Amino acid sequence: MAATKPEEISHPPMDQLQGLEYCIDSNPSWAETIALGFQHYILALGTAVMIPSFLVPVMGGSDDDKVRVVQTLLFVEGINTLLQTLFGTRLPTVVGGSYAFMVPVISIIRDPSFAMIEDPHLRFLSTMRAVQGALIVASSIQIILGFSQIWAICSRFFSPLGMVPVIALVGFGLFDRGFLVVGTCVEIGIPMLILFIALSQYLKNFQIRQIPILERFALLISTTVIWAYAHLLTASGAYKHRPDLTQHSCRTDRANLISSAPWIKIPYPLEWGAPTFDAGHSFGMMAAVLVSLVESTGAYKAASRLASATPPPAHVLSRGIGWQGIGILLNGLFGTLTGSTVSVENVGLLGSNRIGSRRVIQVSAGFMIFFSMLGKFGALFASIPFPMFAAVYCVLFGIVASVGLSFLQFTNMNSMRNLFICGVSLFLGLSIPEYFREYTIRAFHGPAHTNAGWFNDFLNTIFFSSPTVALIVAVFLDNTLDYKDSAKDRGMPWWAKFRTFKGDSRNEEFYTLPFNLNRFFPPS
Repeated sequence: MAATKPEEISHPPMDQLQGLEYCIDSNPSWAETIALGFQHYILALGTAVMIPSFLVPVMGGSDDDKVRVVQTLLFVEGINTLLQTLFGTRLPTVVGGSYAFMVPVISIIRDPSFAMIEDPHLRFLSTMRAVQGALIVASSIQIILGFSQIWAICSRFFSPLGMVPVIALVGFGLFDRGFLVVGTCVEIGIPMLILFIALSQYLKNFQIRQIPILERFALLISTTVIWAYAHLLTASGAYKHRPDLTQHSCRTDRANLISSAPWIKIPYPLEWGAPTFDAGHSFGMMAAVLVSLVESTGAYKAASRLASATPPPAHVLSRGIGWQGIGILLNGLFGTLTGSTVSVENVGLLGSNRIGSRRVIQVSAGFMIFFSMLGKFGALFASIPFPMFAAVYCVLFGIVASVGLSFLQFTNMNSMRNLFICGVSLFLGLSIPEYFREYTIRAFHGPAHTNAGWFNDFLNTIFFSSPTVALIVAVFLDNTLDYKDSAKDRGMPWWAKFRTFKGDSRNEEFYTLPFNLNRFFPPS
């Protein structure tokens, strides 16, 4: 038997991911683009509905208020996505709501000055205005860090090794949005999971007119089939005598969105009234803005790989963060109850259907804006049960996490130093936030519990985030532990050429601003 050659048992590192049908600046036909954009819109509905559905009732809001917040959030998501794909990083990323803002928002809701208001609607409006004020002030963090290029300077301390746990935990860190939610209604969650995997993976070679229709539109097809099945179960009375939690998770008519939604409603700034400002609320919200910054940094790196682009240069990444800060400012002005971050599930969908086209995401932004104004139609799609979204998240979050792990190919994983940094960062990135979550569930407050509420919110928000903990641990260890003699092991020779815009000729193709704007904002 002939000896195995080294090239037969190893795979050379690749700057760009192979096997994609369309990359960042190539586009499918317009018919496909519209259908794919609608698919991204459907996926973005999950977070856009979940966050207001949880927060609005706690604030004292009615079903009408919940619908208005969902519409407003989708409207602002569409605007922010267009801004990011045109003037930000220009990567095919949907910019949606963020769970990172839940801790400071809940802290504002529990503020005694609002809790003592007896009229529920007045309490809702007062709380909403306080959240708006905190978001407006906190948005300045990303605007300053981004447009001043401070984040670009900070990113020079990142390496492929340091980014592995950050990007991986952008996906893995959302495990509680996956099967834990599927389990609340297994009769529709598990069929959705099985059907989506079957269509996107096992039947991906089935083609109509040379288009892999099942792989490319697996989300739309599986959502249509299982949604119809869920509606059949609801209409047949299968959940009539089931517990309230089961009914809320499984029924297609429990959200009360369709009946409460107006036919036409255009969101506008300050529609809830003038924002109110409080220093303590703003400081707590700043922590969520920092968490959003870290999570988006990891998601941008993953999106660049799944769009078959080069890693975004430092100034492009910083530019994207600046525009994301503008997005959070818009969140505050319009009143969406949450800030902005890159939608991880939509990044995962780039890999699932192998379409990394920027135009597809811009079309999806158009759908967000359009359906947010046509309330009844948008509410119809928003009535999809949450376990169906969670089933898809199980796949898409996993894809994003695996993209993070793929950066290990540029490092030396035979180095004990690298094994230590990678392993400890991943473990602590999962373990510390889980401790904070479990502590909060038992004690009804986070581990940081002093008389200074803003300090509590700041620490609890930071350490609730897996990617943020991973970044702190990984970047600190990577830049202090034998860093002078380990540049090659860390992957720095490969990483160095992507630090500057002119370091690689492909950067101009992927990241140049439209309308010849680079004349006024020359890349560094």
